[in-house]
Amino acid sequence: MSVTQSVAAVRARTSRLGVVSLVAFLALSAYVFAAGDARKLLGIAWVAFAAMGGAAALGARADNEHPTGLVWGYGLASGAMVASSAAFLVPQAIGYAPKPGGFGIAAGILVGFGAHTIGHLVTHRDLPLDRTTAELAAHSLTAGSIIGVVYTAMPELGPLLGLAIVSHKGPAGYAAARRLTAQGRSPMMLLLPAAGVGIAALAVTILSFPTGATFRAVVFGFAAGIFLHVAMDFLPECETGSEVHAAAERGGHDGHDHEVLDRLRLHAVASTALGGLAVAAAWLLLQ
Repeated sequence: MSVTQSVAAVRARTSRLGVVSLVAFLALSAYVFAAGDARKLLGIAWVAFAAMGGAAALGARADNEHPTGLVWGYGLASGAMVASSAAFLVPQAIGYAPKPGGFGIAAGILVGFGAHTIGHLVTHRDLPLDRTTAELAAHSLTAGSIIGVVYTAMPELGPLLGLAIVSHKGPAGYAAARRLTAQGRSPMMLLLPAAGVGIAALAVTILSFPTGATFRAVVFGFAAGIFLHVAMDFLPECETGSEVHAAAERGGHDGHDHEVLDRLRLHAVASTALGGLAVAAAWLLLQ
């Protein structure tokens, strides 16, 4: 099989996986809507799906050839992801049970790092998911399972809850789609993590099994830890061999020019700070 045929086969598998995820989400949504006993949870699931799916569509169309644009795209997204995970995800895990929640967060970060490192060993295999998408899917499924368990205690879908969802799902979808497109892979695979919250939450609601606070703390902490690792992974790196360095070379810049890299580093700091401040400002406005 030629390289072109191999790439086409992988893209076809990822597209099918994304479509299957979407179909499963639609089927569960229809069932829950007909039952009429979890409309609030259904709204949360669809806001999460729309946030990641819509932002992924924008990221797939972004220009990956200009190094400054790449830095700002990743910087704004990662800054918003770090701020939203620290403000909205970590406190949830600690709120259930501080120590177990903390261990869950640590486990998520360490497992995310392990997946990141081991992922390099299989980068040349024709796998249907890339590392980042797999991590985002793990976060979505674990977080969704906890939301499904405790949805009756969730507040009504309002501005703050919408901000909590959009501020981390949207940037994650945008940055992941941008990276997938730059790698020549299909962003359709992001339908899995986009629908993951809804799939897990609605399935758990249908099954209706109880869990204790300690279990919820560990699982939600694990989801928060994985997402925090993903957020850190998207921080723009302006070093030799990085995506930014490659974009600088493709754009006709000397990727080893210290002045070019130093200027891009300043853009990286400014963009990540602005991304985090945007989430904080939105939160203050919605108070």
